[in-house]
Amino acid sequence: MSVLTRDEAQTRAQFLDVERYTIALDLTTGEETFDSRTVIRFTARAAGDTFVEVKPATLRSISLDGQPLDPALLDGNRYPLTALAAGPHELNIDAAMRYSRTGEGMHRFTDPTDGETYAYTQLFMEDVQRVFAAFDQPDLKSVFSIDVTAPEGWTVLGNGVAEHVGEGRWTIAATPLVSTYLVAVAAGPWHSVTTEHAGLPFGIHCRRSLAPYLDADADEILDITRALYDRYHEKFDEPYPFDSYDQAFVPEFNAGAMENPGLVTFRDEFVYRSAVTDTERQTRAMVIAHEMAHMWFGDLVTLTWWDDIWLNESFAEYMGYQTLNEVTLPRALNSASAGEAPFPDTWVDFGVARKGWGYDADQRPSTHPVAPDPDAVPDTASALLNFDGISYSKGASALRQLVAWLGEKDFLAGINTHFARHKFANATLADFIDNLASATDRDVHAWAEQWLRTTGVDTLTAEITAPEPAETAPNGNGNGQSWALAVTRDGSRPHRITVGTYDHALGAQGGPGHLAPRDRFELDVPGDGTPTIRPGRRPALVVLNDGDLTYAKVRLDTASWDTVLTSLSGIPDALTRAVVWNAARDMVRDAQLSPATYLAAARTHLPHETDLALVQGVLSFAAGQVVDRYTIPEDLPAARATLTDLCRDLIRRTEDGSRPGLRLIAVRHFIDAATQPDTLRTWLDEGTVHGGPELDPELRWRILTRLAVLGATDEAAIATALAADPSATGREGAARCRAALPTVEAKAAAWDALFSDDTLSNYLFTATAQGFWQPGQEELTDDYVARFYPDAIALAARRGPAIAEAAGRYAFPAYAVDPVSLGTGTRALEDPDLIPALRRKLVDQLDDLRRALAVRSAVALAD
Repeated sequence: MSVLTRDEAQTRAQFLDVERYTIALDLTTGEETFDSRTVIRFTARAAGDTFVEVKPATLRSISLDGQPLDPALLDGNRYPLTALAAGPHELNIDAAMRYSRTGEGMHRFTDPTDGETYAYTQLFMEDVQRVFAAFDQPDLKSVFSIDVTAPEGWTVLGNGVAEHVGEGRWTIAATPLVSTYLVAVAAGPWHSVTTEHAGLPFGIHCRRSLAPYLDADADEILDITRALYDRYHEKFDEPYPFDSYDQAFVPEFNAGAMENPGLVTFRDEFVYRSAVTDTERQTRAMVIAHEMAHMWFGDLVTLTWWDDIWLNESFAEYMGYQTLNEVTLPRALNSASAGEAPFPDTWVDFGVARKGWGYDADQRPSTHPVAPDPDAVPDTASALLNFDGISYSKGASALRQLVAWLGEKDFLAGINTHFARHKFANATLADFIDNLASATDRDVHAWAEQWLRTTGVDTLTAEITAPEPAETAPNGNGNGQSWALAVTRDGSRPHRITVGTYDHALGAQGGPGHLAPRDRFELDVPGDGTPTIRPGRRPALVVLNDGDLTYAKVRLDTASWDTVLTSLSGIPDALTRAVVWNAARDMVRDAQLSPATYLAAARTHLPHETDLALVQGVLSFAAGQVVDRYTIPEDLPAARATLTDLCRDLIRRTEDGSRPGLRLIAVRHFIDAATQPDTLRTWLDEGTVHGGPELDPELRWRILTRLAVLGATDEAAIATALAADPSATGREGAARCRAALPTVEAKAAAWDALFSDDTLSNYLFTATAQGFWQPGQEELTDDYVARFYPDAIALAARRGPAIAEAAGRYAFPAYAVDPVSLGTGTRALEDPDLIPALRRKLVDQLDDLRRALAVRSAVALAD
């Protein structure tokens, strides 16, 4: 299959105007294929040649202006259109198309709970060609009119209002001008909750087996949706540009969500059938906010080529977090007064859960600018690689800093100019920056060069000098003393940061371990080299980037770090604590802080932490990286004991039921960290954690997975659990458990399912891979490390980018932290058969492995 190059896209965009697609899809033709008939009306601006893309199971017929063409001329995914005359044309294509089990194109899913079948599209990048023929590039926008024939009893959803016209036929209202990758259809016996807001129909939809769980959260989801819709209309001059707003929670979805205009699709794990924390609910709300922001930035105004994907994703990421904060914080104040648990500050979750994603990606060999040079994205295969922590979280961080620098009024003025100039059309980075510049006297072009065209993470380090201590008042101001702060920068970007200073609180101010804010001040980095002089005794803690408005790693001075180790949980603001925890995380990754010290800090301070996002973020890093990858083997028993003791302490502290979210986090991590099966088996047998919570499906499968890893369960118990929970997530849980069993036979069967069978759906593949590699099972899995590379390379070539991504992410031997594994993987990168999606994942995974080895080496030398 040929990938589209940027040069080809530019040539075709200059040659064609595409007016309308009329598409008929028939989903009643069988379980393997569906029928797709497409009429494309377009105009050639001059005489010449071009091509149309389609990936059929069978191309039955094709005609141009009523004249039949030879289907055999299809070359891969391209059909040549030669000797076109200047002027209007009509192209007709009739094909049978394959359903997907990998979340690409038209994905088909049969729910094991009730046998009902669903189909939905995911047409991003090049996958529209799996559903209908198209001139498939973002800057050939068109009107799309779609009819769908579906089995009786199904409901069809689309980009516009869908009308059932009888005998299983549905007509979807024609779209305004949109790009091919944004067309969407979802069909099946959906359970729907509908309402109306601002004169438009709103709906949320899921498969029938999830109906009770969607109904339980419907008010919350719709309330958030309406509030966000209203807030965006306060920010944006352009009204919502489509005729309805549906949100469909669909099975086996690869991404978190997709911003199809009028029909946003979400992974249906967001319909919670087990207990979740407020932070997880906040994440769902943020994804709703992110996708709604795309209705303007991405759908109304679309990038011209994929080098500008950050225009879509960075904007939606920033606007999602910021706007959700604006609509939930006022509600939080009201709900708090009513005794309800409010959503916390969304930027804390961003700082601890998302920003590290950007920092990590920006330090790997695969890093790229937020806005790469167009030559760096020559085709769609390379473009797909840029959907990463840089395009999302680094770009959002840069925009957040830009808004702070410009002021929100000027930022929104520039954004609204951008919408007005380019609505229902396409735009580039240059257009965006020019429109921002029109609203401000600040040099936005220079900002873009410094922040969007460069790579890497700057590091800001505090250096503090002060006179010898003398009598000083508790608030730090006394006897005319002063202290000096100099900030050094390893990097090249300018930063304007907030510096926060804190003193130990005495008496009524907070008690031992608590810190009281002294002051906050702005600082430019780099400055003129002169230290900043501040009055009073040297503070106990000086935090660079307090408020987390810039994008940089920070290093505390030695005395501040000593304060952190004893008083981190006593810092009054959660966002400041997030900055400090991120500093500690970065120091561990850079081999400047021992894994044991990080675990000790977590053990000391997490029992006193009030923000669930921080607890979850720190525990996830502690378990998944510090213990499982960074700790040397001889220190593992102590590290695992520390983690287990911490979780047990959190469970004890929440026995009164006052903090169910914290208790749930602690129980989950206790299960995952358990080294002995007794407690877990008791919980499973009794159906509850002593003191709560009762075991829901997620906790049952989590416990059973850990028991499988420990060799404390067997196939019969897994089969019994699956019979009790025959749902899709139950099947995934059973696959995960079977792959985790510590037997030669279980590992061989799982490996064969992953790399030889090719029948696993994307979700069952992921679950099996997650179960296969387990810390502590190295004797069983060592021989598979070398096998992974040729098997994964062959698999990716057969099954394509989605499974390649899953293989590189979940099936990679991440726990084989040794030089031999690194050498084997590095040599595999030379294989000419590596497809780009897998190569990128392997480059990143091997860099993480190299970092883990460096951390272990530093620990060994220190010992």
